[in-house]
Amino acid sequence: MAIDYLIKDGFIIDGAKDNSVPVKADIAIEGDRIKGIGDLSNISADKVISAKGLVVCPGFIDAHAHSEFTLLADGRAEGKISQGITTEINGNCGMSAAPLYGAAREQREKDLDELNIKDRWSAFPEYFALLEKRKFAPNFMTLTGHGNLRASVAGYTDKPLSETQMKEMLALLRDSMAAGAKGLSTGLIYPPGIYSDVLEIIDLAREAARSSGIYATHMRSEGDMLLEAVDEVITIARESGIHPHISHLKTGGEKNWWKLKEVFEKINYAHESEVHLTCDRYPYIAGSTDLDAVLPAWAFEGGRKREIERLKNERQRLAGDILKEHPEASCWDNIMISSLNLAKNKWMEGRSISDISSSAGKEPLELIFDVLIEEELQIGAIFFSMNEENLKEILKQPYTMIGTDSSARSFDGVTAKGKPHPRGFGSCPRVLGRYARELGILTLSGAIHKMTGLPAKTFRIENRGVIAKDHFADIVVFDPDKVNDTAEFNNPFQKPEGLHHVFVNGVPVYSEGRVTGNLPGRILR
Repeated sequence: MAIDYLIKDGFIIDGAKDNSVPVKADIAIEGDRIKGIGDLSNISADKVISAKGLVVCPGFIDAHAHSEFTLLADGRAEGKISQGITTEINGNCGMSAAPLYGAAREQREKDLDELNIKDRWSAFPEYFALLEKRKFAPNFMTLTGHGNLRASVAGYTDKPLSETQMKEMLALLRDSMAAGAKGLSTGLIYPPGIYSDVLEIIDLAREAARSSGIYATHMRSEGDMLLEAVDEVITIARESGIHPHISHLKTGGEKNWWKLKEVFEKINYAHESEVHLTCDRYPYIAGSTDLDAVLPAWAFEGGRKREIERLKNERQRLAGDILKEHPEASCWDNIMISSLNLAKNKWMEGRSISDISSSAGKEPLELIFDVLIEEELQIGAIFFSMNEENLKEILKQPYTMIGTDSSARSFDGVTAKGKPHPRGFGSCPRVLGRYARELGILTLSGAIHKMTGLPAKTFRIENRGVIAKDHFADIVVFDPDKVNDTAEFNNPFQKPEGLHHVFVNGVPVYSEGRVTGNLPGRILR
């Protein structure tokens, strides 16, 4: 038979298990599927790719992405494609592309304007239609953000929901799941999720569970109240019957590093009681989010305009609450500004708050308040608060998969701004190079399973995540001796080393160090 592509003589690691044995074989691709595996020397192909000495595995699944808007702005997604990511799970941390009604849409206007996105939508079917019209490189799957649901019906107010509002949220979630969302996510440190109680989340999780959805959560605390936050996740899962998934599991702040052992004990106990909790993690010890995450919860109440008013008029109260949470002066050494919009402030990118405040002749909090006002809150920051040994232990766990916690960006164009966290460019190669090959924390097969078969099973992604006949041809070909990340905190827009080919739905999107420009991604409903 004649086929489109023949990948010859590679060592196939199929991704199905953490101990899959490499098998030397050929792979035939016809259309969007794998049509044959084995000795295919008798088959003719339009194009033959030599994989001699290379590993051939399933395309990597980013278990935690934030590309809802950047994919609309630039579907090339070069930072993800060039590290072998062929599918993204989006809609995390309580923030998804839809629903967007009322205050929820108003809150996102700045993000859309920053990316020069002119189109507007309210529900997932409209968003999906726009995304399919624009075209994009990696496959796209999404959860429904709890923040979207709550803001759409109740805005950013810090008060309990009425019975009517709760019914409206449940209806929006039902509609989102029917349109193709795969579950529910929460961001319980962000507004408006920060204002919700556990009963509200249980009700929503129970609704998502009716459609076999998953519950992914940026927990209520990743530091001082970490253990209590894990307990809350387990309670929500037990009461609702949903599969729980902890986003970017970590122990934030040196005073909390010791808690990891107890976190594992809680998770293992949950497993014993039939709560099969999973998690994801990026392979770095710094996190990233908006700079205003340092503000106390009450500062966010009422939305962006009210937050900016408080930064202007309630500085003493804000400073008092922040210093209670972060009394140590060294805190500001560990926060780096990653992105700003105003040209006059660009000099701050890639520098710590301490360094910037010293250069500007201001106290750190005065500087933070002033710049947040000037930039209308649109400031990205990187927080160095984690521990390398804890990271290794988290990566070792059989229920941990890999998520970049990053939006898809390209190396030029509207998304190529600032100094975003290098995890958006190097997470998968870093797992393979540093943590598998160099440190031996993971086996090569184990590392691949965490980025393929495990997330495919967890998020119910059918016919992907495993090299098998008639599965979709999402495939990565890489050199196991050379694969590595090159992206750095001060120079993140760098392609990794050692990746040779990446296919999405049978179409080459990356070939010998070059992004092809093909946009074969699909929405996985």
